[in-house]
Amino acid sequence: MESTQWLLVANAAVWLGIGAYLFLMARAQQNLDRRIRHMEMLGDDK
Repeated sequence: MESTQWLLVANAAVWLGIGAYLFLMARAQQNLDRRIRHMEMLGDDK
């Protein structure tokens, strides 16, 4: 492969990695939001 093709492949790999990271962070944020809501509901019972 030529150097420009390697550059395009590397660029695509980086963006896929960034996309996967953002997806995982969004999922973790949703889980944290769910846990906080659950803890708030438990605290309101007192």
